[in-house]
Amino acid sequence: MTEAILRTAHTCRLAPAALDEIRAFLDTAFEGDFGDDDWDHGLGGIHAWVRDGSGLLAHGSVVQRRVVHLGRSYRIGYVEAVAVRADRRREGLGGRITAALEEVVDGAYAFGALSASAAGAALYAGRGWRVWPGRIAVQARYGVERLPDEEDSTFVRGAAGRGLPAGSGTLVFDWRDGDVM
Repeated sequence: MTEAILRTAHTCRLAPAALDEIRAFLDTAFEGDFGDDDWDHGLGGIHAWVRDGSGLLAHGSVVQRRVVHLGRSYRIGYVEAVAVRADRRREGLGGRITAALEEVVDGAYAFGALSASAAGAALYAGRGWRVWPGRIAVQARYGVERLPDEEDSTFVRGAAGRGLPAGSGTLVFDWRDGDVM
């Protein structure tokens, strides 16, 4: 077995063939539950991926989003498109991807956020991410809409030296097509 190498690059540095390979990997890893909007959400930021001689093993990206909390707008790093190939799960690859994305969050953003699946929640909790204790909402076309289904799965991480907004309250995320979280 060849060594599993971790790499990072901004979307603009990835050739069309590399992006096609990542998209195909995510389609397979999410068992067909990864649509065009999901793909779009993971573009425009920093990608981290692990590969060995057999191909891609894991991927994730962090993109910029805006979040309003108590009247202040924050520029945050939002983690997207994290997946590990089914036959290579539970080997620490998800942790390697997450560590690379955390470095970006900590170095470039006020804080980080993500919406975790039930299967992924333990990974993030084990790395110090915590469920936001307040409400989650989105700035929709006709005003702020609460997202109660996201309130137990939206994790946040304070960036070194900056931390999270004080208290709880509501995090109001910017609008986007598809799943807003």
